[in-house]
Amino acid sequence: MIKNSSNLLIKKIAETIALEYKETITPLDKIIEDEGIELFYDSFGDTFDGMTIFDKDEFFIHINTYRGNRPNTHRGRFTIAHELGHYFIDNHRVGLKKGLLSPHLSIIDVNTSSKIEREADLFASNLLMPELKFRAFIQKERMSYKLIKSLSDEFNTSITATAIRYSDVGKHPLMLVYCEKGKIKWKWNSLDFQYKYLLNGNSKIPEETVVGEYFYKNKIVQDTEEVWAVDWFEYVKDDDINKRFKEHCIIHNDKALSIIWE
Repeated sequence: MIKNSSNLLIKKIAETIALEYKETITPLDKIIEDEGIELFYDSFGDTFDGMTIFDKDEFFIHINTYRGNRPNTHRGRFTIAHELGHYFIDNHRVGLKKGLLSPHLSIIDVNTSSKIEREADLFASNLLMPELKFRAFIQKERMSYKLIKSLSDEFNTSITATAIRYSDVGKHPLMLVYCEKGKIKWKWNSLDFQYKYLLNGNSKIPEETVVGEYFYKNKIVQDTEEVWAVDWFEYVKDDDINKRFKEHCIIHNDKALSIIWE
């Protein structure tokens, strides 16, 4: 067993490393080169996204291209940053060196229950989108899908990772709801987002929403739409019965991500 690390310390380590490089897009290849880590891309089937190994006094990172982790792609960059978390977070690195943390198959999953994997995800988010640089781009911007998309392009990160990062350090509370094959897989929200509970619980997609229209009526809405709070959330007070939110839904085959904000 290895001890859990402080989230504040993880953020500080990641941001310090990112700010050593002047580029907006964190140069992961340069970090790996500077640290003397061997990086390998190969296809390992539908097994894992990345794996960090310590062997004969050297660290090796293996990236699985089969799951879309190709060089300089959003997913590939997040997976590399995640694996660098296992390298830079003291408890993880010492654990790997001493055999307390055996080489394991990292699967990039927002909904993971593994504390070790959540720590590596936190490191990756702060390495790719350090708060100082991130806030500089949103100081005068109002929350919109266009803003999330521009941040995604600016930092070369996925819409999902960017929106989650915005929910942590942005000026405007938001919620993300990810659905797959007609069911809600996970949700994520800013700490100060007004509502915490979805209508019908956390599995059934509310019908009178943009994402609901897609899965129940096969209707694709490409623009940001207004939705009623009562159509998305439980425990809406009588005084807020007419409250509206914005919803932008990104759809890909049987998957959809809704970004919701007031």
